[in-house]
Amino acid sequence: MSDKKPLNARARQRYADFIVEEVYEKNKEREKCEVNWFTIDFDKRDLSPLSIPTKTAEHLIVEVEKINTDTNRTIALIARGLGMSKSRIGYAGMKDKRGITAQRISIFDPSIAKVEKFGVKGLKVKSASWGERLELGDLLGNDFTIILRDISESEEEIKTIIESFIEQSKNGLPNYFGTQRFGGKRNVTHKVGKLLMQGKHEEAIMLYLTHTFEDEKIELKSARVNLAKTKDFARALKEFPRDAARTEVAMLNFLVKKPNDYVGAFGALSKKIRILFVHAYQSYIFNEIIKKRIEKYGVKGIKAIDGDILNEEGVPLGLLPGYESKFASGEAGEIEKEVMEKEGVDFSFFKVRSITELSSKGHRKEISIIPKDFKFVKTMDDEFNEGKKAAMITFYLSKGNYATTILQELVIDRIF
Repeated sequence: MSDKKPLNARARQRYADFIVEEVYEKNKEREKCEVNWFTIDFDKRDLSPLSIPTKTAEHLIVEVEKINTDTNRTIALIARGLGMSKSRIGYAGMKDKRGITAQRISIFDPSIAKVEKFGVKGLKVKSASWGERLELGDLLGNDFTIILRDISESEEEIKTIIESFIEQSKNGLPNYFGTQRFGGKRNVTHKVGKLLMQGKHEEAIMLYLTHTFEDEKIELKSARVNLAKTKDFARALKEFPRDAARTEVAMLNFLVKKPNDYVGAFGALSKKIRILFVHAYQSYIFNEIIKKRIEKYGVKGIKAIDGDILNEEGVPLGLLPGYESKFASGEAGEIEKEVMEKEGVDFSFFKVRSITELSSKGHRKEISIIPKDFKFVKTMDDEFNEGKKAAMITFYLSKGNYATTILQELVIDRIF
């Protein structure tokens, strides 16, 4: 939607190109989980053991820095290492896999000795304290430090493009849900969510297990194709790589025992993962509403139009539909109705009787986003792409918003 020239660059070529630091409030002050372990040379890292203060509450709060490991995988590794259920571990926000990220995690009544001895490749546990369980949303937002690579433009052109974009961003950018909401390059999570809500459980599970994309790793892609042809769950369980397809393996383990129980296979996943399928479908509708507004109004589509429901700052709130939702009035409501009708669903669709936990009341979210403290830091020679330039940018986003939303507007989308 940006009316400025995009930068022809490559995002996330390396893990260190995408750094996310969780920001939260403590004693009415802004605090941050800093990335400072995987970004320095090994011989400069502090190898002293974790210092855990005297217990003053039931939950141990630790900061975890991780590389190429998402939040769900982090929880699973910590739970296994401490010999406990994943349900005893809380977190405030989901973090991407491809990058270096730092966030807080709460652990209910852990063995101090096991925490002190815990060590897994790709994770660094640090900065322990005692407090209350962390729940999703218990954060302010995230600071991002991003390096864009493989840029052909000159330093002057890079500076002009990025600084022009920063100025434009001050008026707001379309607040699309990022690709990770839909399963990344597989782009399948929302489709599975819709099928589950329709009661098409077998179709939903098989789509999730067998859907492929062009650049998927050969071993996993082959396993998906074979399962689609044979529907042999025992064979698939042997062929699916466990590290790359943990969710699929959990489903397959169940289906080997009960081949026709697709609702049970879905239930083999954690509740937090199960709910993501519904959220993905709601997010898809939200994105489609923004697209329709921009089709009709151009850049002005993310500003208030006739009938909009506004937040306290006057920003229009887009529909994330649920069984208690109501359409906006005027033109804004007509656009919402158009998108819902095209999808063939109404608000009652989100009252799911076959799997009641998938039911959602619905809510609304800001249609535009303004990144805070957006800075163009520097350009440099790209040591990983000969003859090309790299550029570093930093910005802050409040919780529930995605860096890919910003990158998709700034950069010609070559890799996300």
